[in-house]
Amino acid sequence: MSIAVPPDRYISFNGIDCDGNARIVVEHVLALIDLPAYANCFWDRFRIRLAEAGKLGARKSDELCLACSHTYYIEELFEAAADEIGLAALRRLEDECC
Repeated sequence: MSIAVPPDRYISFNGIDCDGNARIVVEHVLALIDLPAYANCFWDRFRIRLAEAGKLGARKSDELCLACSHTYYIEELFEAAADEIGLAALRRLEDECC
């Protein structure tokens, strides 16, 4: 008897698009940190880690991991920018996936 393994490594989140939720949050982060008012060395490092995540063969981090690991900083960024859509996406990510 073989056991079916879900394609998502987050088994308890089966059926929830955690990668898609994280992608929305990350897209909002990237759009804001491209603006001089929100750019700083923390977000520069975040951008580097995000780029590294896409290139790694062995999972070290990914969009979901990075977004969930930095929710407080992301929330602060979205609040400073009055990004209500970003805040809603972050809340959804936290509630469903982190």
